[in-house]
Amino acid sequence: MGDDPASRVYVNNKKKACAECGIYSEEYALPGETSQEELLRLIDTLNKKPEISGILVQLPVPKHIDEKTIINAIDPKKDVDAFHPVNVGKIMVGDYDFVPCTPAGVMELIKESGIDVAGKECVIVGRSNIVGKPQAMLLLHQNGTVTVCHSKTQNLKEHTRRADILVAAVGIPNFITGDMIKPGAVVIDVGINRLENKKLCGDVEFESAKEVASAITPVPGGVGPMTIAMLMKNTLKAAVING
Repeated sequence: MGDDPASRVYVNNKKKACAECGIYSEEYALPGETSQEELLRLIDTLNKKPEISGILVQLPVPKHIDEKTIINAIDPKKDVDAFHPVNVGKIMVGDYDFVPCTPAGVMELIKESGIDVAGKECVIVGRSNIVGKPQAMLLLHQNGTVTVCHSKTQNLKEHTRRADILVAAVGIPNFITGDMIKPGAVVIDVGINRLENKKLCGDVEFESAKEVASAITPVPGGVGPMTIAMLMKNTLKAAVING
C-alpha cells in the first residue's frame, strides 16, 4: 500500500525471484488511502482462492491501517511471512510449518557454513517480532544459549563481546563496531540502512568487524538474498500444505 520506495524495491525483488523459480505471483499495488475494510476484503478473497498458496502484505502499511488486524486476517496456512499468531505460537513450541524469512535465512547461512549452534553463546541485538524474537527461538531450538539485547540493555558491549554467534538486527547504521565483538565470533548483519550518500550499509561497521570476526555477512548481499530465498521455500511448503 502507498508509495514507500523501499517496499517497491522489496516487492520487485520478490516478483523477480518468483519468476526465476517458476512460482506464479500476483501483485496488488493499492493506493495509500485504501481503507482497512477494502484491504481485508482483498485478503479474504485471496484466502479463498485455491490457486494462491501464499499471501503476504508488504510492511509497513500506512498509519490508518492496523497492522495486527491485517496479519491476523491472513489464513495461517497461507501466511508465508509467518507473522500470524498461530505460526508464531508454533515457532515457540518448535513444531512449525513456516518461519519468518529473515531468521530462517540466518539459520540457513549458519548451517551451510558448517557452524554448530549447540552450546554456543548466541547474542541477538534487537527484539522485533519480525527478526529478534523468532531468531532467539530458532537458535534456542538448535541448543544455543541465547541472550536478547535491546534499547534498555545495560552494558551492551559486555553482552556482545561474550557472543560466539552475534546477530545484529537493531536498524541503526554501523551500530556494532569491532571492539564490541569477541575475537573469532560469527557475525550476522541483518540491518539494511541507507546512508545520506545513498549507499547501503548494515548494523555492523564492516571494516572494523571483519578484522575480529571469523565469519561475517556483508551488506548488501548477505542476509537480504537469503530472506527472499526463504520466502520461496515457505511458498513451496504452503503449496504442499494447501494441496
